[in-house]
Amino acid sequence: MSTYAFQGPRRGADRGVLLAHGAGSDKDAPALKAVASSLADAGVPSLRFDYPYRVAKKRAPDRAPVLDRATRDAAAELAKRAGLPAERLVLGGRSMGGRYCSLIVGDEEVPVPALGLLLLGYPLHPAGQPDRLRVDHFPRLRMPCLFVSGTRDSLAGRDALAKAANAIKGKVTFHWLESADHGYRPLKASGRTLPDVVAEVAEVSAAWVTKLR
Repeated sequence: MSTYAFQGPRRGADRGVLLAHGAGSDKDAPALKAVASSLADAGVPSLRFDYPYRVAKKRAPDRAPVLDRATRDAAAELAKRAGLPAERLVLGGRSMGGRYCSLIVGDEEVPVPALGLLLLGYPLHPAGQPDRLRVDHFPRLRMPCLFVSGTRDSLAGRDALAKAANAIKGKVTFHWLESADHGYRPLKASGRTLPDVVAEVAEVSAAWVTKLR
């Protein structure tokens, strides 16, 4: 199984996007594949990748240092394949993956430069622990950030996420997915389906990425 999945033009683009997966998924998660396809249609290359535990076919995520290293390595791999400097890359992904992208960008000692952060369902706190906010690095985020979250996300309430994001120094944009939960599943009563929501995520993400300067 290949660790990396590169999509889009290999040369000529002025930006690229790293897409890291969530804890319970892998690089072929529907939302990540949809975003990658929309980016490719816009002429923007992207790289999806599997963390080591997924390559080893394990269910439990790796420890923090391993996730950190794998995210940094994937960003370097995208820069290499797309022929772009690190500061022209947008780093992000789903839930845990997006969080680790924000952590390496906001690292105190060896931060990774980035054009922006694409945070798809940012896990503001662990399940059932709303007081354990994962925001210590937010004040060190000085690039544009896009949060794409469901209005029923149990890991990041709308008001709590908006309040926490005030600490971010870069321009923050929110896109709220009506009735969607952390997995982007909408309520049946909404009349929407998961593919509908995923398509919205892909469209919004690609539009935001292409407008970054």
